[in-house]
Amino acid sequence: MSTNLERELREQPEALARLLDQQRSYAERVAELFRREDVDYVLIASRGSSSNAARYAQYLLGRAHRVPVSFATPSLFTLYHQPPRLDGALVIGISQSGESPDVVEVLAEARRQGRPTVALTNTPGSPLGRLADGVLKLEAGDERAVAATKTYVNSLGAVALLFSVLTDDRAARDELAHVPAQLARQIERSWEESDAIGRLGDIGGGTVVSRGINYCTAFEIALKIRELSGLLFEPFSAADLMHGPVAAISAGWPVIAVAPSGPALAQLEQAIDEVARRGARFVVISDAQSALARGEVALPLDPGVPEWLSPLVAVVPGQLAALRLARLRGVDLDAPLGLSKVTLTT
Repeated sequence: MSTNLERELREQPEALARLLDQQRSYAERVAELFRREDVDYVLIASRGSSSNAARYAQYLLGRAHRVPVSFATPSLFTLYHQPPRLDGALVIGISQSGESPDVVEVLAEARRQGRPTVALTNTPGSPLGRLADGVLKLEAGDERAVAATKTYVNSLGAVALLFSVLTDDRAARDELAHVPAQLARQIERSWEESDAIGRLGDIGGGTVVSRGINYCTAFEIALKIRELSGLLFEPFSAADLMHGPVAAISAGWPVIAVAPSGPALAQLEQAIDEVARRGARFVVISDAQSALARGEVALPLDPGVPEWLSPLVAVVPGQLAALRLARLRGVDLDAPLGLSKVTLTT
């Protein structure tokens, strides 16, 4: 019998299609908040997988609105009770449950300071949703597995939908409309191919590396592996990895490289070659044969996905690699290592 996690992995294309179909008009309303003349930057509050979606938003919304996109420091709001002045900010809270107290408090303070607020949440009636001036419902449906899959992909989808509306780019809208089908093909492709992760054997940890728009994917894959298997995987930008942390990589160390076609590919291939000289064992997630050929384990991506949308698809081989590693360690996929679905961090 399949687990909740496996069922929800397979539900991702349908959930994404539902988001794009049902939230377009809401995205138009939310976009009006971004267009206010007093908005000089975007501030995002998030935790866990939602913070990885926020990393995607940092790239896309920064490109769409041409303003800085930064991350809130929730402890200033909840522990030290010294919130910063938010003049010029549009404040976004990303929380799948809408119940994270520190994310809620950042939006509450923004409201007290008269700043526009937006919530990306699966539960519009949640505390976060009730505080926001504009809400995009993630439309992921019930998610019972502890490890977020479809709510993560739909968080990315909500950001991509906002980008297509803010830029009023017909080509971007058309490209986004094709992603549910591309996502479905990727799931089918990766379901069997991810078995190859077993070639790594008995490992104690690893590194996930990417750059640019897929920086978020490195973080999300590392998080999924940690959550499901308990293995300590750390994410890095390829640039950051080469500035010191590479010293910790020795012969036999597993490295997962997320390297779709795009502006970051050449630098990622260079990083793979440099790290490989230290004896690392590479798992490569890519649609480029030049990158896949560099891996001991190759996890191909469905071709033709535009780079700006690639995080919605590139995460799938990583999700399934995390599932396989957990199975190899005998972990209960729906109750991994004593974790709970909602973590109420204050």
